[in-house]
Formats: sequence, structure tokens, C-alpha cells
Amino acid sequence: MSLLSILMLSVVSLLQSNNTVNLTFVGDAMQHAPQITAALQPDGTYDYTPCFQYIEEDIRDADYAVVNLECPLGGKPYTGYPCFSAPDSYAQRLKDVGFDLFLTANNHCLDRRDKGLVRTCQALDSLHIPHIGTYRDQQERDRRVPYIVNVKGIRIAFLDYTYGTNGIPIQGNVVVNLIDQQQIYNDITSARERGAQAICVNLHWGIEYQLKPVAAQRTLADWLVAQGVDLIIGGHPHVVEPMEMRYSKEHDKNVLLIYSMGNFISNQSDIDTRGGAMVKVSLKMENGRPVIVNPRYKLFFVQKPVARGENYVLIPEARPDLLRPDCKGEFTRFMQRTHDLVTSHNIDVPCEQ
Repeated sequence: MSLLSILMLSVVSLLQSNNTVNLTFVGDAMQHAPQITAALQPDGTYDYTPCFQYIEEDIRDADYAVVNLECPLGGKPYTGYPCFSAPDSYAQRLKDVGFDLFLTANNHCLDRRDKGLVRTCQALDSLHIPHIGTYRDQQERDRRVPYIVNVKGIRIAFLDYTYGTNGIPIQGNVVVNLIDQQQIYNDITSARERGAQAICVNLHWGIEYQLKPVAAQRTLADWLVAQGVDLIIGGHPHVVEPMEMRYSKEHDKNVLLIYSMGNFISNQSDIDTRGGAMVKVSLKMENGRPVIVNPRYKLFFVQKPVARGENYVLIPEARPDLLRPDCKGEFTRFMQRTHDLVTSHNIDVPCEQ
């Protein structure tokens, strides 16, 4: 390569690195039995087209969007709680609406045991969907961790871990990323050694249905901030928990901390589980360092079907006109309760206007 070519590439790389990267995160993408039934078509296929139509634009507007796939693609028979297995077309639809990365380290990843975990990895690979958190064997983990993606010239490492697998043990060679500080430390170190400029740690943690983080979440978050990561994105409680932009004096930078975004889509019924938060944040490089700016959230509500032929639909807070009359009361209660929570406890993470 000529000197001129090298100089040109360097200039292009420098210009790209000055771009702002817009990231979007959502919570737990579930597939309970009624959701599978609602998606079933007369020809035996499963259609999820209606589910995300009103929030698809938000997802597509992101430079990089991340979702927690909290159901194995374990093959037939398709099942809901307590041991999930969703149709591959569910993952395909999530990809089609704009999600770039699927998280698979969660407490349901072994619902179909090792075989289901392996099939999930195979299905996602066949659909050309990047995924992190679970692996067919240690050799695959060694190849794929850390996962570093170049988004508009900024190299971002994404890591994913879960507190457990509902007590289901690994029986063979598969690997599940469990929350282990030494392993996380090693992965963060490796990410930096391999050129990551920013690090996002995704965690399946906390206690289900608790509206505030518990001590173990806070302790781990403090530790991660001390390690110098840039984003800490949490899920599992199925309800929205507080969010904060935390200043790290040690590293002289802001860190976005999201304890839980709640459900992305599910069939759960308790009012605090009836929707979730979509978190948006921008990342840019200044003087060779990552800078987190403009964090915000948007709320949406899961409208369940009531008649044959209807499907589950996510309704943004700004579009109450899309609601059926019978859903308006629950929609209003979910929005009010969630806003009350985050308004009282969020730190510098406002609602997107």
C-alpha cells in the first residue's frame, strides 16, 4: 500500500471517529404461549409483523440497536413459560425491524437444555444475527469474546452476562456467561487490548418485579464504574427500574447506568410489567476518549389481543389514539406509575420529548 493510500485511510478513519453514534436498547423480548398462539397463521407459519410496527421507526433510527432475546429458539414444540421455545420467525422479525445485536445470556437460555442453546446459536447464525452471551463451546467463546463492532468509526465492545439459569445445569460443552467479576474483568481487559474504544456491559440481574435495584445490583454497578466501562445496561426484573448518568471521578467521564428497562414484549399482566422503556443514548469520541451524551428514554405499552386474528402490539406513549378503548385505563396506569418512579429516582436521564 502506498504512503498516499495510508494517509487517505488515516484521514477517513479520523473523520469517521468524529461522528456521533446513536445507540438504542430495549428490555426483555419474551414469547409466552398466548403470544405464540396469536402469531400462528392458518398455514402453520408465525407472523409477528404487527407487533412492532409503531415503534419500528425508533429502532431503525438508531445506528446500533440491542435487544434481550429471552426465549431460546429451541425448535418445536413451541412453548411459553416456564420453559420457553420460540419460532425462528420471531427472531427474524426482530432483525427486520432493526435490531443489530441479540443478548442471549439470561435465566431462560437453558430452558431446552444444552440442545436448545446450541440450536439458538445455530438459528441466529443462519439468520445472520449477531448474538452474545451463550456459546456452543469454549472454543467458540474464545473466538467471539469480546464482541467488538465498528459503528461509524467507533469501536464498541459489547459484553453480556446473567446471574443464573433457573437452576438448570449445563450437561455438555456449552458456555453461558455468568456474572463473575474475575471473568468480567478479564473480558474488559481483553476488549481494551483488542482496540475497543468504548465498553458496554449488559447484565441480566436483580430481583423480578422489584421497582428499585437491590444491593447486589448497586455493588456490581459501582465495581463496573470503577473498571472504567461506559455503559451498564440491565434487564430481568420485568419492570422499569431507575436510570442514571453517573460521573466517574476516577476516570473523569460519565457512565450510563440502566438497572432495568422492563419488558419489551410479553404476556405478563401485573400493571408494572405491561410495558417497558426504550433507552437511547449517543456516544462520540473527544480527544481520543469516549463521551456519553444525551441519554433519554421513551415508554411503550403492550396491547394484548382480544379477538381471533389480532396480535400483540406495542403502543408508544405518544400514541394513545392507537389503543382499543378497553386498554386505555391500563395504559394510563402503567405510564403514570412508571413516570412517577423514574421522575423520583432517575439522575440526568429524562424522558424523550
